[in-house]
Amino acid sequence: MKLEAITWQRMAERLAGHLDDRAGGPGTAAWQRVGIDGAPAAGTAAPARVLADALRPRGRPVLVVAADGFLRPASLRFEYGREDVDSYLGGWYDTAALRREVFGPTDPGGSGRVLPDLWDPVTDRATRTPYTVLPPGGVVIVHGPLLLGHWFPFDLSVHISLSPGALARRTAESERWTLPAFARYEADTDPASAADVLVRADDPRHPAWTGIRGPRQGS
Repeated sequence: MKLEAITWQRMAERLAGHLDDRAGGPGTAAWQRVGIDGAPAAGTAAPARVLADALRPRGRPVLVVAADGFLRPASLRFEYGREDVDSYLGGWYDTAALRREVFGPTDPGGSGRVLPDLWDPVTDRATRTPYTVLPPGGVVIVHGPLLLGHWFPFDLSVHISLSPGALARRTAESERWTLPAFARYEADTDPASAADVLVRADDPRHPAWTGIRGPRQGS
């Protein structure tokens, strides 16, 4: 797989241009949805923010949604222990709520009324964040881990990849129990192939990417 060196800013401009090119075409929704997938160590929030900054000067309203805002309550996440790999892979994130509150309202004919987050994992309580009405032509950027393989209707999906060694080095000691979960995610979902864009970011100062590929299945 050929990778080309690029900066985060230049990549964001390329992605923003791609979204502009696809906006308003036959059969497209009034809104576009972008997924930026990667382990917590990959730092998906930063490229999501850079992409949002590239879209806004183009007249595109943007809402950035962190998957961590849709974690399930601790009583459900930790039902089988705080370090259960199966639970982390299949039970920590409320994918049904993401579909209902983020993707459903931005489907064709939707209201555009999106809930930016639902649950605060620190307080383990509902966030009570008000809904945001995203105008037609707006872009939702969802970022976080384990996003691919759920058939979320992304118009553009990006996977930020780390080699096993880099993932281990950049994962906090208290979170290293998740490493087998990401190994299984790689084996079962193959996010590098599922995504429209693959970025290798072992050194976050020097990312490399594949460019924008055609739509992939399972994203």
